[in-house]
Amino acid sequence: MKAAADEPWERARTRRLRVAEVFLSIQGEGSRAGLPTVFLRLTGCGLRCRWCDTAWAFTEGSWRVAGELAAELQGFGVSRLCATGGEPLLQPAVVPLLRHLADDHGWDVALETGGDQDISVVPPPIVRIVDIKLPGSGMATRMDPENVARLRPGDEVKLIVADRRDYERARELIRGPLARCPGHVLLGAVHGELDAGRLADWVLEDRLPARVQFQLHKLLWPGKERGA
Repeated sequence: MKAAADEPWERARTRRLRVAEVFLSIQGEGSRAGLPTVFLRLTGCGLRCRWCDTAWAFTEGSWRVAGELAAELQGFGVSRLCATGGEPLLQPAVVPLLRHLADDHGWDVALETGGDQDISVVPPPIVRIVDIKLPGSGMATRMDPENVARLRPGDEVKLIVADRRDYERARELIRGPLARCPGHVLLGAVHGELDAGRLADWVLEDRLPARVQFQLHKLLWPGKERGA
């Protein structure tokens, strides 16, 4: 994948990507929460998290040429992009596209990844948002442990908590391998399973150095599964 990710835009623009959806919305999570953002959701994922809310993107989508896709993204008039999935790093051609928007057009670009793929293929200034899976997801053993050491300033780590066991594992990570994380560490509750107030209480009790977050888009547009 490294070679494909390093491909110059002049060649990469002819590559195809399988795209589940492209839309303009409000960023619902992380340090950019609340900001108008263009979303590029790619098809396919090797994980099967128990609480996944975008399982339809595992298989649905159409093939798009990267150069045409870049023009469509620019047409929204918002210079902030979040590439997500599915798992975007399963499609190597996404990296030159994101690099083109960041380097050639000055966009603020972030890529959300499930934590099982090598994030070192994503160059700066693209921000990596790494969702490290906890036991409640059923995918904790699938994580790439080297990704913690690959984090850069400005990157973000997301830990989604389903129950007390998940929280205790998150706490262990935050006080251990993530203690020197150069970016933001975010804690969120699984929607509909764990009360976010309870998660916040646990964080306060432990004085845990992490940011508690909501999925803002689910408060703004409850029940909307696509385009939000």
